[in-house]
Amino acid sequence: MTKKQMSWVYSPAKAAKPKISASVKTTVEQQAQALIDTVLKPKHIQPPPPDAQFNYIVDITTKWHGRYFYFSAKYACPGPHAIAPFFEDKFARLECLDGHDRFNLAYKRYTEEWIVIYTDLSLAQCLSAIKDDPSFQP
Repeated sequence: MTKKQMSWVYSPAKAAKPKISASVKTTVEQQAQALIDTVLKPKHIQPPPPDAQFNYIVDITTKWHGRYFYFSAKYACPGPHAIAPFFEDKFARLECLDGHDRFNLAYKRYTEEWIVIYTDLSLAQCLSAIKDDPSFQP
């Protein structure tokens, strides 16, 4: 019977993620809300059909969670067999890279996996991609 031989290995500390300043968070929130109010809501929120049986979008919101900034759509479930009257689904995610104005932009697949398609963009470029790229539609 052989014995396992143990040895010590160097394990460096993980690099700390940069903190996001309050001014960057405020800027991102304000510009994202302007995009939602001027482009996304008029384009995607329609009055409910009179005989609604399928889910439809009633609101689009944003939210910070750590280094990530999410765009979410709130859906109404009008059918008689609906589990809940509403649910939310995230459709775009900005990841703050340096704590300033560089972001990765990802969309959520039907498998609930986030796929990064744009890397190292400015906030203006990210919002433009959300507005124009069909991958980021709710």
